[in-house]
Amino acid sequence: MSAITRDEVAHLARLSRLALADDELDHFAAQLDQIVGAVARVAEVAADDIPPSSHALPLANVFRPDDVRPGLTPEGALSGAPAVEDDRFRVPRILGEEE
Repeated sequence: MSAITRDEVAHLARLSRLALADDELDHFAAQLDQIVGAVARVAEVAADDIPPSSHALPLANVFRPDDVRPGLTPEGALSGAPAVEDDRFRVPRILGEEE
């Protein structure tokens, strides 16, 4: 028996403001039922002697060192800009902003 009914999918669709056809309700009910089943199988495997983890392998800090490196100069950053004004990118005015 399916854990997720067609009526529950229709209710979720209404809450999400999604318009679903009748065949979609049946299709999504079957898919959601498979998802719920997969989550239930994972819950069966979970044991009290296994600590929760965020990664399958025990990893320490895997980030690179934060080394200072030279960046772009203002001239280099602006060299490919179509328009420049006062060492800044010039872009079209939007939303009727005042000067």
